[in-house]
This record gives sequence, structure tokens and C-alpha cells, in this order.
Amino acid sequence: MQIFKQIVLNNGNIFLFLYESNKQLIIRKPMNYTHYLYGASVQGIQNFIFQTNELRSIAGASELVEQICSKLFNAFNPDPTKGTLIVHAAGNIKCEFYEREDCAKVVREFPKKVLESVPGVTISQAVVKITDHNSFPEVLDDLECKLHTQRNKPMKNLTLGLTGILRSRTTGLPVTTIKKVNGDFLYLDEGTYKKWKHSNADDPENITLDLCKKSFNIENLNYRSIAFDLSDLTKDNDWIAIIHADGNNLGKTVSRYNNTPQELHRFSENMNNATKNSAQQTYKAIIQNEQYKLGRKIPFRPVVLGGDDMTMICRGDLAMEYTRLYLKYFEEETNKLIGEKLTACAGIAYIKSSYPFYYGYKLAEELCEKAKDDSKSIDKSAPSCLMFHKVQSSFIEKYDSIVAKELTPQPDCSFKFGPYYLNPIKDNRWTIDKLQNCVQQLQGSPSENSTNNAVKSDIRKWMSILTDNKEAAEQMKKRVESISGKTEKELFEQLTTPRNTDSSKISYYPAYDVLSLFTVENQKTKL
Repeated sequence: MQIFKQIVLNNGNIFLFLYESNKQLIIRKPMNYTHYLYGASVQGIQNFIFQTNELRSIAGASELVEQICSKLFNAFNPDPTKGTLIVHAAGNIKCEFYEREDCAKVVREFPKKVLESVPGVTISQAVVKITDHNSFPEVLDDLECKLHTQRNKPMKNLTLGLTGILRSRTTGLPVTTIKKVNGDFLYLDEGTYKKWKHSNADDPENITLDLCKKSFNIENLNYRSIAFDLSDLTKDNDWIAIIHADGNNLGKTVSRYNNTPQELHRFSENMNNATKNSAQQTYKAIIQNEQYKLGRKIPFRPVVLGGDDMTMICRGDLAMEYTRLYLKYFEEETNKLIGEKLTACAGIAYIKSSYPFYYGYKLAEELCEKAKDDSKSIDKSAPSCLMFHKVQSSFIEKYDSIVAKELTPQPDCSFKFGPYYLNPIKDNRWTIDKLQNCVQQLQGSPSENSTNNAVKSDIRKWMSILTDNKEAAEQMKKRVESISGKTEKELFEQLTTPRNTDSSKISYYPAYDVLSLFTVENQKTKL
């Protein structure tokens, strides 16, 4: 059944709506109409989330950020006769308003609502007029330019205070709340208090688990199953992982779906659902394999999940398989929901639980970008891949500095063997499966432990010798291969054989990555 409805707006514009099967379609717009495209972009999300190294605060901050584009903006979300909500995910909002007054209300009130609810983040906003004389893609480009300009205009920080005021012991910001917990006093600034309130296991009525429910697909999720302390994310050792994944070529993809607000809205919703479904399927596969019992702490803590972005903190030994499955499901879900298979790249930073979370995230983000660069150089379609690094030093450096100091034993040799691709590609690149298979071979069965220990010892000696003398390392390699059994010889040769590229004379060896991953997944330092 079809129902036609005519709507007359305050500005005199007349719209004709078609209601069919509970779906609403705008089928005619008036001549010489003027609408308003509102855009908002939230910055400082990572700084707000990783402001401290306490997992409880990180968890609360993640839940607060999750609410910005959903619960906080819902109060301004127009009904279908007054506008169209186009994008509302991952800190980005785009909404078309038919009335100037409705748009002006959002500009006045939404930033204040965000800064009061999530102290520490900043928000940029801009408005562009939409008329029948300009196309929607042109309007979007104009809006993005204005938002980019607004990012360079700092907002007044609501968390600043006078010099002679009590300060938080952890953030240095003015204290607004003092709490007594287990006999100790907590001096909390406004932002930390809101994080604490949303993740305080002693006050379960105020705990919000929206992000965890979305990531795990568990509606009645018990807060007792959620990790609020670092000890909940470790098992046999102190290695944890920060995973950051991001879709490839999204800008080019969006340009094919931005002809109308409705089309862009559908694409944004499908993209968001594909990311969410990928995380849910990955979690389900990992948990089934691990056979977790009811009440046991879930060794994953989602940080960001929206748009084409995913950031996760998890137990170190589960990170590689989680990322592999996520990339796999991301391709499948985008193909199902959007109609074309999109790819993604990821970075994994393996860090000790005492390492600053913020720098771990920055490293994961940098590794993701390096994976993207390599992927695009291999093929324009940018196949899915990942890079990882196990942080060995207490110094906080960029990845390029780490490569120069730790992964370059000789000027023409490198241990930077990644990225590792989801599917087989040209140029002798390793797949994630091949990497995991080598780690499993090093682990071996109980009866092979002594033999595999010898292989690991030989590889470490070979890497050490390579740092001093390349020729001596080659001689040692020949000697080891001559006295080893067939299986040990093949494994040793595989890990010490370089991959040379056409564009570089540098030899890239996989030994370092395989040993690093083996250590994270198998090292036992806890009783």
C-alpha cells in the first residue's frame, strides 16, 4: 500500500513523501529550495581514551566516546519531515536539515553537550547550504574543506583551572570529585571521574557496556565478564596487544555512493554494520576455539568500533588470529552488505602491560599505515594485510627509528619482513597463515621440544652473528644445515632465507618476526 503525504515547511518549501512498506522515500523537492548540511568531527579521541595507563579508565573512556555519535546526538536527530541523518559513526556526523532553525540549534548546543559529557575531546563543526543549483558531492567536498579549516581553530578547554587549585595525581587537571575507595582517596578531574563512573565495578548500576555489547554481540552481557584490570588481559606472560584496523581506499569508495544524502546514508550504515559484524564473528570464532566458561573474564577490551575503524586491546597470544579473522570477515561482510568486497589493513603492537598504552596505540596506528603503503604498492586494489612489532625497548620511538636501530643488522639486511597478507599475492610475500604455521612448527609437539629448542637457539645465534658479520652468518647457516635433520633443516632454511624485492637490494629475513611472535604466544613467566 502506498501513501502520499505533502509536507509544507516553515520556509515555504513543499515536499512530497511516498510511504511504502514502512520505508520513506523523498520523490520530489521544490524548485529554489535551501537546506543545510551540518557536519561535526570529534578530535582528541585517542588522547582522551589513553590518557592514563589504567585499563578501567580506558574502558570507561571508550564507552563515553561510543555515545558521542549515538546517544548524545539523538536529541538533535531530526524526524524524516525535518531532515536526514546521513553519517553518525567513528566521531563523524553529517546531517541534512530542512529548516535553518533546527540546524542552528545543533550548532549552538551539541558541542556544549559533548564537552560536558566527554571532557577532554574537542569538536569541530561546519554548515554548508544545499540548493537545487549545486550537486550533493560538491556540497560534501565544501563541507569537508570547512571542517578541515575549523580543526585549526582551537576550542576553549573546559578542564582548565586556576594555578592554585587541587590537581589530579595522574592527569594534572583540576580535581572536581574526591572518592574514597578501599580506604584510599581518589582525586579525580572531571574527565577521569566520568570514565571511572562508567567503568566502576563497585557501582554496577552506572556501568555502560554499549561498546562491548556491540563488539561481542551479547545483549545481556554481565559486567563481571568484562576486563577492567590489566591482569584480566594476561595469561602465561605479561604480553598484551593493541590492534588497530582500518579500511582501504574508503575515500574512493565513498565517492561512488555520495550522489544523494539517502545513498550516502545507506552506505554509511552498511559500512558501520559490516565493521560491527566482522568484530562479532571474529569474537565468536575465537571464544569458541578458546572454550571460555561462563563467568571467566573475556580477554578482549574494545576501544573503537565504528565506520571502518576497529581498535582492540587483547591478550597477546590471541591477537594474531583475531586480526586474521577480522580481515577475512571484513571482506566477506562488505561484499554482502555493500555489494563489493572491500579490504582492510591492520597494525598490531605487542607491548608489556606496563608500557604506556598511548604509545602502544600510536605504534599500532603507524604499523597499520605502513601496511597500507605496502599494500597499495603491490596492487591498486590494496589487498588486506597486517604488520606487527613486539616492543623490546623502554624507549618510546617511531617505527622508522625502531627499524633503523633494532631491525637493521647490516646496511643491506633487514628483519622488517612484513606486511603479512591475508591471501596469497605475488612478490613472494608471506601470508598470515604461513607466518602462523612457522610459529607452530617452532612450538612442535612435546616429543619434539628439545629439537625445536635447538632450532630456536641456532636461529638466535645466527641473527646475532649476522649483526657482526654477514659472511660468518652464512658459514654458520651452512654448518647448521649440514648437521640438522630434514625437518629442522627445512625450518631453519625457511627462516634464514631472504626475500629480495625488485625495487630494493636489501635482503629481508623472516626469522626475527617468527621468533618474536613465538615468544609472545608461548613464553611462560607466570606461575
